[in-house]
Amino acid sequence: MDQPEILQRVANAADDKRAENIVVLNMRGISLMADYFMICHGNSDKQVQAIAREIKEQAEELGYEVKRMEGFDEAQWVLIDLGDIIVHVFHREERLYYNLERLWGDAPELDVERELLS
Repeated sequence: MDQPEILQRVANAADDKRAENIVVLNMRGISLMADYFMICHGNSDKQVQAIAREIKEQAEELGYEVKRMEGFDEAQWVLIDLGDIIVHVFHREERLYYNLERLWGDAPELDVERELLS
């Protein structure tokens, strides 16, 4: 499984569940944690859980190992560790508070609309 394929699949999974403001940061050379961070948010606990569940299911369907998923029950910030890709699914207010895009502002951003969503 190559990274562009799994990135496209998880971005589409988030989009299918109406995730908002999907951002993918290229973390290569910036962080040792992962090659990519995908960040998105939902507007309710139920929507955050639906987005996270769909991403997990799509990754597993592709044979990608979900190393861990944290924060699902609280549904404020769900972290899905796919190894080279870490997905952050936030509740809207939590995303504004933590502002990971600003924290990792030196990371190049992929054009999700053009490169990933189909």
